Amino acid sequence: MRYSIVLYLLGILLTLFSFTMLVPAGIAYFTQDVYLASFLLSFFLCFSTGVFLWLSFQSSLKRELGLKEGFMITVLFWIVLSAFAAIPFIISPINLSVTDALFESISGLTTTGSTIITALNPLPRSILFYRQQLQWFGGMGIIVLAVAVLPMLGIGGMQLYRAETPGPVKDNKLTPRITETAKLLWTVYLLVTLACVLAYWLAGMDLFDAVSHSFTTVSLGGFSPYDQSIGYFASPQIELVAIVFMLLSGMNYALIFLVWQKRDLYVYWSDAESRYFIMMILLIVLTVILGLIFLGHQYAYLDAIRKGLFETVSIVTTAGFTIVDASFWPGSLLFLLLIASCMGGCVGSTGGGIKVIRLLLLVKQGHRELKRLIHPSGVFSVRLNQRTISDKVLDSVSGFIFIYIILIIILFLALMFFGLDPVTAFSAVLASINNLGPGLGAVTNNYSSLPDPVKWLLCFAMFLGRLEIFTLLVLFTPTFWRR
Repeated sequence: MRYSIVLYLLGILLTLFSFTMLVPAGIAYFTQDVYLASFLLSFFLCFSTGVFLWLSFQSSLKRELGLKEGFMITVLFWIVLSAFAAIPFIISPINLSVTDALFESISGLTTTGSTIITALNPLPRSILFYRQQLQWFGGMGIIVLAVAVLPMLGIGGMQLYRAETPGPVKDNKLTPRITETAKLLWTVYLLVTLACVLAYWLAGMDLFDAVSHSFTTVSLGGFSPYDQSIGYFASPQIELVAIVFMLLSGMNYALIFLVWQKRDLYVYWSDAESRYFIMMILLIVLTVILGLIFLGHQYAYLDAIRKGLFETVSIVTTAGFTIVDASFWPGSLLFLLLIASCMGGCVGSTGGGIKVIRLLLLVKQGHRELKRLIHPSGVFSVRLNQRTISDKVLDSVSGFIFIYIILIIILFLALMFFGLDPVTAFSAVLASINNLGPGLGAVTNNYSSLPDPVKWLLCFAMFLGRLEIFTLLVLFTPTFWRR
């Protein structure tokens, strides 16, 4: 392990991130609110630390990261970045405790969307925009952005890219050069964001709200400047825009480039994962709408369709926006949506959860085992998009889902140990590890009432979900630290 190169890269990444704090500082300056000094001081602390590490370990410059360094810098960066991102929450007039500030920043950067803040509406626009901005950068991953920048400094970033990007197959690139792939993904991400801003603005939002909500829609983060979330606007047009871009961001961003390149929307349907994702969304939406009509008895048909469609898309894609207090819905529907969030988005999306491709491969693997029972001597392969999937990938998928379930059980029992009721504990764990945000019970609206040890456990769960479990857990294995 070359710790010097890890610290050198950490310095570069912190320096890059520090400049993002100047945006809310600019908003604070023009709106003349008291948060300006907090953002400027936070910028100085982050920038000076980053430059110090950058210059101190510049002599360790290497052209290619090793696998271990890739994992280490990815995990270390998300942890350190969250710590620096929490500074404005600690030193500003919002005056959150260290635990609460870290919870808010981690929730933002991991695009979880859980919040500690109980009254958003009265807060100045600078701190509200800062929360939205954290999720936008966390959506595609600042690490992927850095991969596009590091080669300019003489550093290759393939190991960084592999450690950061989601999904079981991490070596597929849109272009021969990993730098161009990262640039392409960020270009698509930026263009989708701009399109979302325009759509929200045309639907009736002002420019600030359009930009703020587009940041957390395309990142599937779910933060909003309003306590009522998207429900604040009470607008079917705005809700429709949110649904469209949540679905778009829940699918592989690489497909957006291919659709544009081929000028053919059929690309989405021809991809097995996207097709499965669309079919599952439709099935769950239909189930929820019928459940609201025949079990809930509180909605007319059009209201059931509108609210059922929005809430289902928001929860399944792990965005976490709301337009209604769904805690009064039938328990069977709430449990269905909570379990459906485990599926999450597609590989290469900004969504959380297991990822659709893993569930699809697990289903295909189960089907293969059934055929083997009938034909013990037969040779059967698992295929996806006309390609044979190796047993190595299938083993990785099985191992991932097994560890995912075990971690949920352990965290669930740990939260109950600290006094949470089963509904609150179970929903909080799923909402955190799936990067969903809202839960049930005591965490329906926010997480402020939870004890500090529970908040720390949920922060760990958020990191697990954002880093797809293995990237984080590998650091706890003795093998990783052996020479």
